[in-house]
Amino acid sequence: MKSEWGFNICFLLAVALFLPGSFAQDYTRWGLPKGATMRIGKGTITSNISYSPDGTRLAIASNAGIWIYDASTGDEVNLFTGHTARVYSVAFSPDGSTLASGGAWGDATVRLWDVYTGEYLRTLKGDAAYITSLAFSPDGSTLASGDDTIHLWDVRTGEHLRTFEGHKSSVNAVAFSPDGSMLASADGRDEIIRLWDVRTGEHLHTLEGHKDEANWLTFSPDGLTLASAGGWYDHTVRLWDVRTGEHLQTLEGHVSEVTSVAFSPDGQVLCSGSRDETIRLWDRHTGEHLKTLTGHTDGVTSVAISPDGLTLASASWDGTLRFWDMRNREHKHTVEGYRGGYPYTHGAIAFSLNGHLFAHSSVDGTIRVWDARTWVHKGTLEGHTHGVSCLAFSPDGTTLSSGGDEYDGTVRLWDIRSGERLHTLEAHAGAVYSVAFSPDGRTVASGGWDNTVRLWDSGTGKGIHTLGRHVNAVSSVVFSPDGFTLASGSRDDTIRLWDVRTGEYLGMLEGHTDDVISVVFLSDGAMLASGSRDDTLRLWDVHSGKSLRILGDESGGLNAIAFSRREGMLASGSRDAVIRLRDVHSGDIRKTFNWNWLSVTSVAFSPDGSTLASVSKDGTVLLWDLRHATTWGNVKHVGADGTRELLELSPSSGPSASVNLALLPNYPNPFNPETWIPYQLGKPAEVALTIYDMKGQAVRTLAMGYQPAGMYQSRERAAYWNGRNQQGETVANGVYFCTLRSGKYSVTRKMLVGK
Repeated sequence: MKSEWGFNICFLLAVALFLPGSFAQDYTRWGLPKGATMRIGKGTITSNISYSPDGTRLAIASNAGIWIYDASTGDEVNLFTGHTARVYSVAFSPDGSTLASGGAWGDATVRLWDVYTGEYLRTLKGDAAYITSLAFSPDGSTLASGDDTIHLWDVRTGEHLRTFEGHKSSVNAVAFSPDGSMLASADGRDEIIRLWDVRTGEHLHTLEGHKDEANWLTFSPDGLTLASAGGWYDHTVRLWDVRTGEHLQTLEGHVSEVTSVAFSPDGQVLCSGSRDETIRLWDRHTGEHLKTLTGHTDGVTSVAISPDGLTLASASWDGTLRFWDMRNREHKHTVEGYRGGYPYTHGAIAFSLNGHLFAHSSVDGTIRVWDARTWVHKGTLEGHTHGVSCLAFSPDGTTLSSGGDEYDGTVRLWDIRSGERLHTLEAHAGAVYSVAFSPDGRTVASGGWDNTVRLWDSGTGKGIHTLGRHVNAVSSVVFSPDGFTLASGSRDDTIRLWDVRTGEYLGMLEGHTDDVISVVFLSDGAMLASGSRDDTLRLWDVHSGKSLRILGDESGGLNAIAFSRREGMLASGSRDAVIRLRDVHSGDIRKTFNWNWLSVTSVAFSPDGSTLASVSKDGTVLLWDLRHATTWGNVKHVGADGTRELLELSPSSGPSASVNLALLPNYPNPFNPETWIPYQLGKPAEVALTIYDMKGQAVRTLAMGYQPAGMYQSRERAAYWNGRNQQGETVANGVYFCTLRSGKYSVTRKMLVGK
């Protein structure tokens, strides 16, 4: 448990960042997606950091965009947003007026920005998969970008000037010599560094010696030496004579991949950062190891030395940016707020029932608690040994329950008033995916990787029941409003119901065809909603166990659901980075929020229904304004792959009944020779399904006739295809498309005929 809980200096600084009207508060509202009101967290530091030439600014590449800092104070100055994927690389122009940024997979563009105003200037777009490295020529007229090849661009016009061919795979790094005559590049596969004549494009030298790819390149200030950082199986820093291509020396000491190297302005000291969590300082001429800087708790992604040579900045996957004094070679200060961890680990969020508190977790095992009315940071709970995968407040808001990920596996109970850990509940064998309090707060339920649901006494921390009928991991647990029934959703595709008092198994809800990832009780507990990896939302009658309806097609890849009793709305977060709000009664989509490219992993409503909180794959929390959500009109949703379309009209569209046409996943899929194709109609209509092959040719038409509104899901009601064409011949193995038509509306889904 951290001793800083309460009003010590660390938390006073954190609180100051969020005080209303304070200057530092502004960054939480910069670059927000439409509909969002606030951001908690800054994303993940993805790759390199860069000092401006005058040393006043520092640019950080992250998932959220490009963060600009005041290098002397560590204050946020700006956030440049516009890339539709994570930003992988950044570089300042020599005069400091322009910043170049390169996007990763999904946005392989180079963008130019006005550093002082934050204005987007232009996009330089080629045919790359992602931009690995950027470098300005010393006169600032040319920009080099590395991807599968090396491209030179005219900075003023955006014109493509030249391509350097010869690398076998992606280019890990590019760097101009100080006089601009030479360009160095590192291949991502063949362990080779190449030197080029910038004016003619001639290949000058091939530098060989690394036992793995080189990650980073930098020239010494005098232009005579090139330093390179070794990859996964190398761990060395190597120095080269650029005039002859001769290998000068190898600097050894790191025990993992070297990610970045930088020379001091006088060229006397070389700095290297590594995945081994250390930064090493070397004498450039003798190769002597001068000092090792420690403090990061995860790999160092990038290092940069200020132009005056007095400060070293380092970024890490531990979510921090650290500044070091180069004179005494000691740590100066740390900037926090970024998401730690690589690769990403999903976070968890929760509101207290009175709406006064909000909590979210991080991959480092900490939980941050906020006042949800003022958004002042109240404190940090520390004790989990790794990531926290789920959170839940007790009904009175005084206790928080948290579940650890696969490296922790414990359930912990915390006193919110003091920040003290009350109990550590150890019984699950593996990750805890879900926790919930009973309505009276006396019982805690947990579900985990070990296929079990466990009930605990929240006062004593002792186990009450172990419920073990699931045959795969339990991903979600929830108490009914009266507290007598517990529902659990599992990766075995089922939902199971339990008597909380006796632990007795009550029954199973079946119908999903993939993992059930979230379950919530609606209103008085007579109905249950569930979300599944089969991309459907379903409503169930708890007493009869029957599936009542399917609320549309969540074709974006469903990750999480939440229910607002006040608004009668169901929210879903998906892998396609879209949050969808549905009216539970009609199934209509009332609003969508788009989080650009970041997968939404968790959603939670504030108790008054005015705010929705969501957390992305990189751990950033966004708050969305729902005060006008019920007044939005028609929403048209087209699947990301373009192969299916769902058109839904809200009741505000006129006196006619809402149209809800949904084509659900066929089962089994893949199949051979037969399959059932379920669908849903919002109003009576003539229905036909046509099956097409990959060439778009019709293979078979299934005429269903005039059908009343309803759900056609069971084998008795769904459309049936025996795998034969219109002539009665068995179709070949492969991909087919099924189109459901009802009047002027149509929906298409992909199917697979297996061997």
